[in-house]
Amino acid sequence: MTQITFIGAGSMVFAKNLVGDVLSFDALADSEIVLMDIDEHRLEQTRTVAQAMVDNDSLEATVEATTDRRAALEGADYVLNMINVGGTEPFENEIRIPEEYGVEQAIGDTTGPGGIFRALRTIPTLLDIAADMEELCPDALLLNYTNPMAILCKALFDATDVQTVGLCHSVPHTVEAIADYVDVPADELEYWVAGINHMAWFLEVERDGESVYPALRDAMDDPETYRRDTVRFEMMEHFGAFPTESSHHMSEYVPYVRTSEETIEEMTGTDYAERMETATYLEGWKERSAERNDAELSDDLETVGAERSEEYASRLIHSLETDTPRRFNLNVSNETNAIANLPTDACVEVPVLVDGTGLHPCSVGELPTQLAALDRRHAAVYELAVEGALENDRRKVHQAVKLDPLTGAALSLDEIHEMVEDLIDANEASLPRLE
Repeated sequence: MTQITFIGAGSMVFAKNLVGDVLSFDALADSEIVLMDIDEHRLEQTRTVAQAMVDNDSLEATVEATTDRRAALEGADYVLNMINVGGTEPFENEIRIPEEYGVEQAIGDTTGPGGIFRALRTIPTLLDIAADMEELCPDALLLNYTNPMAILCKALFDATDVQTVGLCHSVPHTVEAIADYVDVPADELEYWVAGINHMAWFLEVERDGESVYPALRDAMDDPETYRRDTVRFEMMEHFGAFPTESSHHMSEYVPYVRTSEETIEEMTGTDYAERMETATYLEGWKERSAERNDAELSDDLETVGAERSEEYASRLIHSLETDTPRRFNLNVSNETNAIANLPTDACVEVPVLVDGTGLHPCSVGELPTQLAALDRRHAAVYELAVEGALENDRRKVHQAVKLDPLTGAALSLDEIHEMVEDLIDANEASLPRLE
């Protein structure tokens, strides 16, 4: 019986989907599902839904729930991490304080001042989880869903012996978007994608052996289509490849878009480009968080069943357990030199072959120079952020933010220094002690 442990299982909708994914495979339908969260009420809701899936589908799986992390990890074969450390107040500070200084982040959870500080308050807890895993389930695979993906995975690569992989759905979502723009079925597209999380690039995307890039460039010339994904089309136009993260998110990874209200307004469009305004995302996130906190179970649990979503985790586990070959775009260490012109200690997002023998990152070779340059700067920011967290080094945290492209486009060095000090003061209770 395979033991799959979910840390942060109080995120009921997401945990329910992931549990349903696992149970939808016959080969995993007898798994031992262990749910862990510090919020007893939300944890119990997830347990109730998971147990209903098992009962309704007459599965042999078992479901346990506990607030004891060590108990949840003992004997685990797979650990899915989806924690959120600190809650709403520090996240709002990480958006509002930079905003007061003139740094207009779009989401602020994976890069920029917001992403760096979110990492600082998450890394200590994640390292505690890893330490427990090294003791209680040293052979388990940690599947990380928590953002900021690249920074957190790098911290685990650098500071622990836990086998770690990061999972993000930006690549399949982008495949669906491209298919829509060029009017072809998504399942008919073949693609080769590599870079870093949220800034990987469609190096090739083909249908029946023919590149769809000419059709994608034609689609950009249509004003209505262009307005659906403004920033990504601009990045393709100027740098030669379509990126993996949506326009509003992509806009905070580069120094070109969020430097004035006029530019943000100009780039705000429909679909992927409709959430360019910071407040739109922040208020929506707070509203969704409140809804999740107040959510109550539906009375109709009799209809709940194990259904498979688009998420990678269950397919990855199934491949490892049944020796079924699959290829995913995953976040892994670049120690195998998968991307030759990015640092070997960086966290990269590359095609990975998975089967019963393990995870095997594919060799991509060198990214085109301009794409590697865009990614390399963020890799340096993430390296400094990790070093700052692991070494309690205040200066390196400052340097990480000062190297961020969007922050550097908006502020002077002295202004950035003051902003970082304000962020440290505001979120001190959630951060490691920075010397």
